[in-house]
Amino acid sequence: MNRYEVWAPLAADRVEVEVDGASYALARCADRDGWWSGEAPEGDYAFRLDGGPPLPDPRSPRQPHGPDGPSRPVDHAAFRWSKTGWRGRPLPGAVVYELHVGTFTARGTFDAAAEHLDHIVELGVDFVELMPVCPFPGKHGWGYDGVSLWAVHEPYGGPEGLKRFVDAAHRKGLGVILDVVHNHLGPSGNYLPAYGPYFTDRHHTPWGSAVNLDAPGSDEVRRYLIGSALAWLRDYRIDGLRLDAVHALADDRAVHFLEELSREVETLAVAGNRPLFLIAESDLNTPRTTAPREAGGHGLTAQWSDDFHHAVHTALTGESHGYYGDFAHAPLAAVAKTLTRGFFHDGTWSTFRGRSHGRPFAPAAGHRLLGYLQTHDQIGNRALGDRLSTTLSPGRLACGAALVLTSPFTPMLFMGEEWGAATPWQYFTDHTDPGLAEAVRQGRRREFAEHGWHADAVPDPQEPATVLRSVLDWTELRRAPHAELLVWYRTLVRLRRARPELSGPDLGAVRVAYDEAARWLVVHRGPYRVAVNLGTAEAALPLDGAGREVVAAFGAATLAGSAVRLGADAVAVILT
Repeated sequence: MNRYEVWAPLAADRVEVEVDGASYALARCADRDGWWSGEAPEGDYAFRLDGGPPLPDPRSPRQPHGPDGPSRPVDHAAFRWSKTGWRGRPLPGAVVYELHVGTFTARGTFDAAAEHLDHIVELGVDFVELMPVCPFPGKHGWGYDGVSLWAVHEPYGGPEGLKRFVDAAHRKGLGVILDVVHNHLGPSGNYLPAYGPYFTDRHHTPWGSAVNLDAPGSDEVRRYLIGSALAWLRDYRIDGLRLDAVHALADDRAVHFLEELSREVETLAVAGNRPLFLIAESDLNTPRTTAPREAGGHGLTAQWSDDFHHAVHTALTGESHGYYGDFAHAPLAAVAKTLTRGFFHDGTWSTFRGRSHGRPFAPAAGHRLLGYLQTHDQIGNRALGDRLSTTLSPGRLACGAALVLTSPFTPMLFMGEEWGAATPWQYFTDHTDPGLAEAVRQGRRREFAEHGWHADAVPDPQEPATVLRSVLDWTELRRAPHAELLVWYRTLVRLRRARPELSGPDLGAVRVAYDEAARWLVVHRGPYRVAVNLGTAEAALPLDGAGREVVAAFGAATLAGSAVRLGADAVAVILT
């Protein structure tokens, strides 16, 4: 027999568990308000509330038939983990590699992705960050419309597949980060409202009613989300979590949800004697996100730095639409500010927002910001899902890579970036509900029609060809110019490892010289200079000291006393 429990405060009189077609009554828990429990045989199961239709378990560990089907128990103790000796590693000093399981390989599974872990090891990466893996409709999707927050998408390989991937990564000395979504659930397969007050109209988000973190019933909702987070870290031996869009976690309670979550994760880390960490995606530009709880912060380890991305992207591409407009007036100055102060918007006026935004970041804590040239968001949320490689020369891509991988931040790469992948990464879905599929299709077209795109030019998210176009082409690695760019990325990661000055997180120790008109920039990192020429002609860049050695270069680079001569779209790391 198996014990079944469910929080169902909205059930008036009766809760049953249906196991393989047979129903068994559950009893109210006298000491746990709103909870029901009871014993029944083990098998595929669902809950019925007051005689209603069978519903998946909110805490379902597995959805073998998809988000709408019955749940299935998982014996986590049965998995045979390898004796790897892996005890984890902290995030500071690491390099992160973001990947999407479904398009990392043509097969789109955990096992297929694991076959390419040697490539990631050779690159010099420390952590693989998986985009969300909770169940979602159909086979293909980004994962941000997932449901069943304790389960794993079956087409990827389900719970066993994820464990095999984590185990394989740990055997090779790689940590694994998982992207989780607490701010909303997908529109299809979300049965939580039938059970209890998981959502509230007290706050609203871009996805509708907010997850209930501070209204009546929110204690159990918070426990639900925290329980899910701890399950990934405990049962799947994940090393850290990336928290999607924490600015959409509306919470007016004295102890913010993020603070409570970080405390629970820290407790689990101490109990397991291994480092565990949380990384936030946040649009708030507040140091409170990563400040210690004792200082009134949320206590998260790090957060993504869109400001740094936007500054570098604008400097490389010259784009000025949307939020890039805030950085386009003086892009090299924006790069310099983010490298030396963390946030670009630290209380300054944001034209895009029509108001001032942000507050200053702690200068010694550069490692608490993730710096990146490309991410799933910054590629996939473009109309065509075009990577920088579509429009930039290999030399200019190399310049961007150098700014990221010699920065005081925790660098993050997006899959395929390291060889300048020519494949796009587009927005794709596989909704099984025809009405929802059409709504997503038309919504995508309307979004970009506002920016001058014709509807026929925007890829159809539901079209199979859209996801197929987004799959990495691993044969590119053996061809020019991809092979040369991959060597450059490996070189930069190796330099970051060997020369501590190139990874030091103290923003106050970074100095940047630049010339907006001539389009060059020199980053001072101790005795090293990272010289970048984004101009259209060869230029002499001042080093503020005699150049002793060109440690690494992509493009033409020649020392000339206290300057370095760089060709157009060239970059060099120089020891002075």
